[in-house]
Amino acid sequence: MITIDQLNKKYGIPNATGKGYLTTIKLPYKMRVAWEKKSVVAQIQCHELIADQLLAVFEDILLHYGYERIVELGIDLYGGCFNYRLMRGSTKTLSRHSWGIAIDLDPDRNLLKETARTARFARPEYKPMIDIFYKHGFISLGREKNYDWMHFEIGR
Repeated sequence: MITIDQLNKKYGIPNATGKGYLTTIKLPYKMRVAWEKKSVVAQIQCHELIADQLLAVFEDILLHYGYERIVELGIDLYGGCFNYRLMRGSTKTLSRHSWGIAIDLDPDRNLLKETARTARFARPEYKPMIDIFYKHGFISLGREKNYDWMHFEIGR
């Protein structure tokens, strides 16, 4: 995984508004806000250096699953990308979300402390989705560390 120094060098020093490094991507399919499922997300903000990769992830997911299956599996449940904040449990280390280089999906069924025993994204039907993230340079904390299965971040 990338160190904070490496993140700062490659992606810059993050700030509360994301000014100077965020861009908006239009999603190839609508997503639902995980905690307010009637709210639809058609575009998201992420770091400009990962925008093409993140867009390619969602395009490939759509090609692989089709929209109906994406919704059925909850892959369309958006938990956030850019969010300037500390890592959970930390008093000084910023979350990867502060740079806009991480995204959370279906957080309610892939809770932070869940392991492969209970997390939805650990099930076989989600393996292609996780493989697509890896294909485009992202890692899954679930696959790498067996917790926080909702979380995908750029790996380099």
